Amino acid sequence: MASVHESLYFNPMMTNGVVHANVFGIKDWVTPYKIAVLVLLNEMGRTGEGAVSLLERRRLNQLLLPLLQGPDITLSKLYKLIEESCPQLANSVQIRIKLMAEGELKDMEQFFDDLSDSFSGTEPEVHKTSVVGLFLRHMILAYSKLSFSQVFKLYTALQQYFQSGEKKAVEDADMELTSREEGERKMEKEELDVSVREEEVSCSGPLSQKQAEFFLSQQASLLKNDETKALTPASLQKELNNLLKFNPDFAEAHYLSYLNNLRVQDVFSSTHSLLHYFDRLILTGAESKSNGEEGYGRSLRYAALNLAALHCRFGHYQQAELALQEAIRIAQESNDHVCLQHCLSWLYVLGQKRSDSYVLLEHSVKKAVHFGLPRAFAGKTANKLMDALKDSDLLHWKHSLSELIDISIAQKTAIWRLYGRSTMALQQAQMLLSMNSLESVNGGVQQNNTESFAVALCHLAELHAEQGCFAAASEVLKHLKERFPPNSQHAQLWMLCDQKIQFDRAMNDGKFHLADSLVTGITALNSMEGVYRKAVVLQAQNQMTEAHKLLQKLLTHCQKMKNTEMVISVLLSVAELYWRSSSPTIALPVLLQALALSKEYRLQYLASETVLNLAFAQLILGIPEQALSLLHMAIEPVLADGAILDKGRAMFLVAKCQVASAASYEPPKKAEALEAAIENLNEAKNYFAKVDCKERIRDVVYFQARLYHTLGKTQERNRCAMLFRQLHQELPSHGVPLINHL
Repeated sequence: MASVHESLYFNPMMTNGVVHANVFGIKDWVTPYKIAVLVLLNEMGRTGEGAVSLLERRRLNQLLLPLLQGPDITLSKLYKLIEESCPQLANSVQIRIKLMAEGELKDMEQFFDDLSDSFSGTEPEVHKTSVVGLFLRHMILAYSKLSFSQVFKLYTALQQYFQSGEKKAVEDADMELTSREEGERKMEKEELDVSVREEEVSCSGPLSQKQAEFFLSQQASLLKNDETKALTPASLQKELNNLLKFNPDFAEAHYLSYLNNLRVQDVFSSTHSLLHYFDRLILTGAESKSNGEEGYGRSLRYAALNLAALHCRFGHYQQAELALQEAIRIAQESNDHVCLQHCLSWLYVLGQKRSDSYVLLEHSVKKAVHFGLPRAFAGKTANKLMDALKDSDLLHWKHSLSELIDISIAQKTAIWRLYGRSTMALQQAQMLLSMNSLESVNGGVQQNNTESFAVALCHLAELHAEQGCFAAASEVLKHLKERFPPNSQHAQLWMLCDQKIQFDRAMNDGKFHLADSLVTGITALNSMEGVYRKAVVLQAQNQMTEAHKLLQKLLTHCQKMKNTEMVISVLLSVAELYWRSSSPTIALPVLLQALALSKEYRLQYLASETVLNLAFAQLILGIPEQALSLLHMAIEPVLADGAILDKGRAMFLVAKCQVASAASYEPPKKAEALEAAIENLNEAKNYFAKVDCKERIRDVVYFQARLYHTLGKTQERNRCAMLFRQLHQELPSHGVPLINHL
């Protein structure tokens, strides 16, 4: 499949060392490898049913299809494959090939003459229309068209093919005899495997049309579904270059080259291959013959659209916009609404840096509804949004569109997380991971390495980390790294997820310098998220002025981009900054703005978190009774679906409000209220311990020590005081009063 030795193989489309442009004008040609496969088929027909067991025959039948469709392999490799299925038949094939190669030319001619007998008789061994029958007929026809000189070259190639196989068998035997120790045997086996692969590359001939199509479809499927099992970028490109050497106008090979170059982020080569693909597609005239001029125009507009998507992926937005304008112009001339809808979606992606991007999105949604594509606007309730997705799912399941089913489930996972329903999000993620794909891929590969699979696993890792299950989250991330290597196209998803989990753990542990070092990596993967995390670190380090400037810039940008979720998060951080600066009254309008946005877009969890912040602001302002009533309204969603850290913060706040409210109580009622507050503090401490948040544990034990002192419980007070002292020495305070920290 790589370099072809003209002296070794006869190519019907090669004359005087020059390969004709259309090397696939003939479906198949005879090679020594295919003669060996023909010998295998002949021996299978001659062997009686009793000589080969049913299990061995089943293995042989399973082996035949990859042998017929795949590229040529070495004789030693072929022997090994046959021997794994049926050792007895492998010996017979080896003897037949040896007799033919060490005999005379007439032995090979007689062999091809005898092949026609497979179709004779009332009950022929092979049916003419079967896969094996078609292969036999193609080989007989190709052999009959050869001249005598070409037959002689083929026989010489068969002899060399046999001799190289015998030489490799002798080398294998010598290696087995000389290898004694286990470590040496492993090392020699690795060297043997490498040499076999090199020999396959150097001795394989040009691919026939069927072999080339099978190879391209297999590699394209692997790149889409399981990139780790595809050839490495360098190996695949080498094979494609050799394939294009024999047929430069093979459009599908150019497209696979484009996909392969995208894996390594090679903008020049990927653009080059994409343009060649559409050039060859137009030059072949395949579409124009079937669809008239429409086929020609369709190639042009989708070529421009793909080029725009390519430039957008590499961040070349100006070039992408020019290509997109060209695609829109051609699509409008052809009245292609589907292509225009794709263009409109990409126009929104390109316009995300402009203030009118949301208008483009609304226009896109209206057009999608007009053409029968159900979509939903932001702010719809969960039941309406799920109903819209249900209509799409019915079509997906009806037509067994497995990839769209996976995407839909991944979208539901993200939507439930956006609404703050972690249990439902976890259920959807588990459903996607446990669901077998409806579309099996060559080689038994299932569709489990797609983007939707990566998204679901990332959500799963974050959900486990939120619940303090960091070991389980690490296992999920480890699995992600194996499934999606760093050079794969979806690796950035788990990279960002990993960086965010590490950042949260560092912040919980009070290691702000470590969290600050992680900001750079997060910013490289998601600039908006990186700026927000940088502001959080600055705020934790008590650098209020710098944090406020950064948050204000980010807030303006997020409002312009209509990123509602990030706007609410930034507003909550700004409010926290105000009350940590002893300005709780300024924080109230900010929190009310965040609450209004949360209610408008039905973001229940963010709304509950905003109510917690409002209650804390009321506590600071000296109205704990109203704060406690607010908490009773908002604490249920937090305890049901919230992260462990948020549960601890909520219970800590309840205890603070209980203590502040008990100041005006009678002594017996006050003691009862303080005991209830201590129980809530114990629960909060358990939550904080699960995520190893030492700074908040320090605040809790400080508060408990004060309460035990008020109740006169000296032993419990001393125990909490000692624990506070240990944590305070490990995590020194930054000058912020402990009571002013939610």
